[in-house]
Order: sequence, then C-alpha cells, then structure tokens
Amino acid sequence: MTAEFADTDLTRDAFQGGLLYLYQPRHGYRAGVDPVLLAAATEAKSGDRVLELGCGAGAASLCLARRVEGLSLTGVELQPAYAALAARNAKANDLSLTVINADLRALPMDLRQQQFDHVIANPPYFDRATGSSATDTGRDIALGGDTDLADWVRIAAKRLAPKGYLTMIQKSDRLADILAPLQGLLGSVQVVPLAPRGARDSHLVLVRAKKNGRGKFRLHAPKILHVGGGHERDNDSYVPDISAVLRDGAGLSIWD
Repeated sequence: MTAEFADTDLTRDAFQGGLLYLYQPRHGYRAGVDPVLLAAATEAKSGDRVLELGCGAGAASLCLARRVEGLSLTGVELQPAYAALAARNAKANDLSLTVINADLRALPMDLRQQQFDHVIANPPYFDRATGSSATDTGRDIALGGDTDLADWVRIAAKRLAPKGYLTMIQKSDRLADILAPLQGLLGSVQVVPLAPRGARDSHLVLVRAKKNGRGKFRLHAPKILHVGGGHERDNDSYVPDISAVLRDGAGLSIWD
C-alpha cells in the first residue's frame, strides 16, 4: 500500500447529516454506521482525553469531536494510508486529532506514558483464524486483522486513567472474546446488544467497562435500530434516537 491514497481513489461522504464530511477510499475499508454509534455511545465531556485504537480514516473520533467540543483526541492506526487520511479528514473539518501510525501492540514510548479518560475501539469484526481474506489489503486488515481482541482489551486497559472508560463496538458472536480478557482488568461491565428490528437477533454489541469499576455486570435489553418488523419503505426507518445520532450528531443515552 502506498503512503497515501490518490484523490481519484477517494470519495467524500457525509456523516451526522452533513455536520461532518470524510474522505474514504473508493475501494478499501469504508465506515458505515458502526463508528458513528460508537462515538455517540461514548460519554465524553469537554476537557477529556480520548484515545481511539484503530482509528481508520477517523470516523469515530471525528464524529465524537463534532459532538463534544474541547476534547483532546488521539488516534492510532496501523495502515499508513489510512492514518494519513484520518489526519487529512481532521484538518478538512477543522477538528483537532493527533494521528499516530503504529501497531497498537508496539505503541510509541511517549504514548505509553499517557493516560486517557476514554479509550474507544471498533476492532476488526472477523476472526482471522476462521475467515477468508478480502481482495483489498486495506479492507482485509480493517475487517480481519491479526491482533487478538484480547490484545485490544489489554492495551486499552493500560492506557486508561483511573475511573476511565473503555467503549467498544463488535459483532455479537465475538462478545465472549471481549468479556474474557476484561476479567481482572476493568470492571462495571455493561453490554447493550444492537438489534436491527424487534423480532431479529442482535448482530452487534456495544460494550463499556470502567477502570477500577466495582459495579455488577449488566446485560441491557437490546437497542432496536429500525421501526417495524421488516423493511417496508425506501427510507432508512431508524427509530427516533438512532436517527438523531446518524442525522443530527446526537449522543446515545444507553448506559446506567
């Protein structure tokens, strides 16, 4: 992969109803609603320090920055072209994001000496040991990667300040791969399943855990994304609070 994408290989896409515009690779990994939901579920406030592991082109961090002013944001991205794109997107939207091109398993020393109030992550959804590779290298790494979810959890926990929060979004069938390494590292674990409709299984989960947290494990009722039992109209049919997240840049109140 080259160090940067050519302009002809990019599209410029609206997020949060046009509050944010991001350049994305035309044929590589492209952000959908998942990083937007991750940002909306992150209860950061002005002045907080936020680290995103695997920031890609910056969708989650920049959605969060657009919603909450005064954050100190840092993104770590393995792939040089995506790291460059995240920095470009931050500048194009007049938002502050420090982007570090690094493997999260080998973070620079200065970053390893920092602590954050929030760590957020949208790790690759597919287990490399059980899936097949994508034809596009960037998409393959973003969707599969070779870093265990246990490493994502462990590294996030190390970077959290006392009482800081880890917030992640992941496929439902990989929830156990997140919960197992959380034991002994973070507490007050909460899980919110995301279901497309009321009669459908949850396909994604949002997970939050707290450094030094002592609260009991909480499995919330599923958060339904769409109105009705099936796709009946040409529009997206999101429920009102999810529509507000995706169209107006609102936050998502799902944690106790």
